[in-house]
Amino acid sequence: MTEPVPSATHQHWAWRPDDTPPEGQRAALHRLASAIRGTIDLLVESDAPEEELLAAAEDAERLNQRLAAGPRGHTLWGFAEASTSGNPRAFFDSSPIGGKGNPIAAPVELRLVGDHVEGRAVFGIAYEGPPGHVHGGFVAAAFDEVLGMAQSSTGAPGMTGTLTVRYRRPTPLHTQLLFLGKVDRVEGRKIFTSATLHAGEILCAEAEGVFISVGTEHFRRLAEKSQEG
Repeated sequence: MTEPVPSATHQHWAWRPDDTPPEGQRAALHRLASAIRGTIDLLVESDAPEEELLAAAEDAERLNQRLAAGPRGHTLWGFAEASTSGNPRAFFDSSPIGGKGNPIAAPVELRLVGDHVEGRAVFGIAYEGPPGHVHGGFVAAAFDEVLGMAQSSTGAPGMTGTLTVRYRRPTPLHTQLLFLGKVDRVEGRKIFTSATLHAGEILCAEAEGVFISVGTEHFRRLAEKSQEG
């Protein structure tokens, strides 16, 4: 049995919204995150006997020890969500929805196409809600990110004010999904957006979001508070 991972007392937090990590480090992080993502899927589906699960747990604990022994701290390169950037082409590797460097992300791959945002994803078994289908909470989270990128196409960073999701059909797992999001109108600081989710020809869900424009200085103050902590 490996020793528990020590709590990190020497962590630091830094936000570098206009920078990206070194390419080699970024590629290695993507590879590790992808491997952990695969481990999560395999674990959820596994029917391994007790001894195999215990052996795998010890391997995972050794990995935790290895990472804990290295340099600690958190540098947020770019943005962890699309809405706060004000730039749909910013760096989002750490996003829990679309970040390739974040192992809990499916990930949902987002891009700006003309006047709308396209999001493509395949949700694995770890995201299951109804049998064989995606948990509605993850559908809502994906919509929030898609709509957040749409509102950032206006050039104004902001935060979600309201998010309304209408579930039309269960969203299938292990299936290529397509999100389409756009800005409907802007009224002062309010940015009104809408989106759809399809699995092939099937409309699975629709969403509407209202975002409130927030100046970049607000997010810098939040970053400064996190650095102080």
